[in-house]
Amino acid sequence: MTPTDKDTSVRSAAFGRLSLRPRVCVVDSKPRNRTFLIDVLEDIGFITVECADTSEMRTLLKVQTFSLVVLGASADDIEIDKILQTLATIQFEGKVLPIAVPGSILAFAIQERARDLGIDTLPPLPALFTADMLHRSIATLIPAEAPPSPVVDVAEALSAGWLELWYQPKIDICTLVPRGAEALIRMRHPAWGVVLPTGFLPDDNDAAFRSLSDFVIGQALDDWHYFIEHNGPVNLSINLPVSSLFDESAFTALCRKIPTHPAFAGLVVELKYGEALANLDRVIDIAERFRSHNIAVSIEDIGADWPALAALTAVPFIEFKVDRQFITGFGNDRLKQTVCRGIVDLANEHGVRTVAEGIESRADFVTARQLGFDVAQGFLFSKAMTARQFAHTALTRPVTLPE
Repeated sequence: MTPTDKDTSVRSAAFGRLSLRPRVCVVDSKPRNRTFLIDVLEDIGFITVECADTSEMRTLLKVQTFSLVVLGASADDIEIDKILQTLATIQFEGKVLPIAVPGSILAFAIQERARDLGIDTLPPLPALFTADMLHRSIATLIPAEAPPSPVVDVAEALSAGWLELWYQPKIDICTLVPRGAEALIRMRHPAWGVVLPTGFLPDDNDAAFRSLSDFVIGQALDDWHYFIEHNGPVNLSINLPVSSLFDESAFTALCRKIPTHPAFAGLVVELKYGEALANLDRVIDIAERFRSHNIAVSIEDIGADWPALAALTAVPFIEFKVDRQFITGFGNDRLKQTVCRGIVDLANEHGVRTVAEGIESRADFVTARQLGFDVAQGFLFSKAMTARQFAHTALTRPVTLPE
């Protein structure tokens, strides 16, 4: 999509007001250590790069600047000295966070050598540290306020490879066993870090919307293969605009992309309730046609106007997802409970599973279980995470109900 001059000027002005996210370089010879550090730092809000030794760091320093350099625990004395000398050579003005036992000979040596070279260091972080400990140690480097959402040209983001899918687990409300995950789109901008969809999603009439939908479909199926290679099959849900399915070529293209792998249990396409309701006959036809291609349709964001579905004699949908505004905090809200009870009863009549999206507290979870929901999704269990994080945490650790 080629933006108009007006669009370009608006976008540039919006970008100019943004605070750049702090950058960090993680130096550690062990990939596992770098992965953990990067995951935590990105959650905090840093833009991260990684390197295994001094030579890689020198290459990075030629093209990027950093607010922080983290010296991993696996680096030896000689390598650490080379790193500090390299930073001194470029007159590094950021901070260095060494990972070493506080008060140890190594920690003392790093701080003394850095002081001699004119490099600022943060107090050492012990090798066995938690995400909270890391967060506290670098709190002064984190912007006080998150930058506003930028206006981004989706065509540019697609071309530059800035888009990716993150995954939020869906949990069986009775057994606490993962029932799959919803794919949520994110943009990883080189200057502003991770940007939420409100900062870049186009409207339905945008010429880039078809390309964006194609990206979501292709990336989700690529990630499915990645997950099965690491931990086994995962049932995935993706979000698509209803209008994208009215294009026969797009419908056919989606069906052709479905994996033939014997472990693939199907793809769930989530459609917004308002859009589906406005095109109900066509959406029902699509859902029925999808069935033979191992694709199911979920209706999300269902709220107080759910009775409009009660007139249906047959419901070809696999799932009803209740709008989070009727879930979050509904433990003490009888009106919200009444809406949810009606949706659950309707779903049970037609053999459709129900998802309580927006579970943020134990009270929400208990209420959802009492009302008969099948699946829970929300911050109580997990926020959305990158595909790599999802594969290494959500797929490998048992789910526990937080206190």
